[in-house]
Amino acid sequence: MDLNQANGYSATPLLKKLGIKPGMQLLFLQPPADYCAALAAQQMALYQDPTLHCQNVADGSTELVQLFVTERTQLSSLLLQLRTSLKPNAVIWVSWPKQAAKQHTDIRENDIRNIALPLGLVDIKVCAVDATWSGLKLMLRRELR
Repeated sequence: MDLNQANGYSATPLLKKLGIKPGMQLLFLQPPADYCAALAAQQMALYQDPTLHCQNVADGSTELVQLFVTERTQLSSLLLQLRTSLKPNAVIWVSWPKQAAKQHTDIRENDIRNIALPLGLVDIKVCAVDATWSGLKLMLRRELR
């Protein structure tokens, strides 16, 4: 997986766009094949540290979650689970297929907002993940942290 071509117009490495720093506790849900390996290679190039600290489940130590989804029902269920299991200042990146990718999906950017807002999650940033996926950064509303 080539994360550099994903940036298109931006020279900013994906790790920096996502806010991933060495030592952070991460959780990736349903990532594309080779995604974690590509991020680890990028981390090595940027920070001379090839280790991504990936967890198997969300818990109070998780600092950043990135989930890849193609269906609204799946997104709704996952966000509800994450909302109750993460610490208040954790970041959730929701990634969905771009329309140009021609992948089956019923999710668009506004669908993510419509599901997240009633849970107390607000969007604060959007980015291109790669040629197929976009990402929307969510956090708990400040007054709920």
